[in-house]
Amino acid sequence: MTAHWLPAGFAHPLHVSVTEDVHVRPIGPDDLEIDMPAVMGNQAMLWEKYGEAWGWPPADMGAEADRDDLARHAREMVAHESFNYAILSADEDRLLGCIYVDPAEPGDDLETPAADVSWWVVADAPAGVDEAVRAFVPAWLDEAWPFSTVRYPFGELGGARLSRPRRPSPRPGSSRPPPW
Repeated sequence: MTAHWLPAGFAHPLHVSVTEDVHVRPIGPDDLEIDMPAVMGNQAMLWEKYGEAWGWPPADMGAEADRDDLARHAREMVAHESFNYAILSADEDRLLGCIYVDPAEPGDDLETPAADVSWWVVADAPAGVDEAVRAFVPAWLDEAWPFSTVRYPFGELGGARLSRPRRPSPRPGSSRPPPW
């Protein structure tokens, strides 16, 4: 993994609304109290999705291992190595899932920068959250991130690979900086 997969000066989003009642923000070790029940309460579903590729989450994962994992995610975000966003209720008393934005695995003549993106939503999320996240993620990536190619290797959008034209640089003399 390399910190050079994103343009210099890119600032990752810190808080974005998904719906009136749901938002995303970077996850960290202080989220342990809401992360642990969401992950372990959905462990079988998450293991079926990520277990073979990531070995996560193990059935016996304890609080200390989860806190360490959350701290690692926070460090990786600061270094722009990868990104883990918590999907949260408005009052942040409940973790509803997570969104992972990682450098794309090499291959397939990817247009760069390229990302592999995945997400999950808790099985007992309020009605409409899963659908809202499914609509939100591709639009958010298109609007706020500098990717030329986005892949969904865990099947969220049928394993789709979405490529788009590179975003143009601002015109010479323009005061508008690029969006990243």
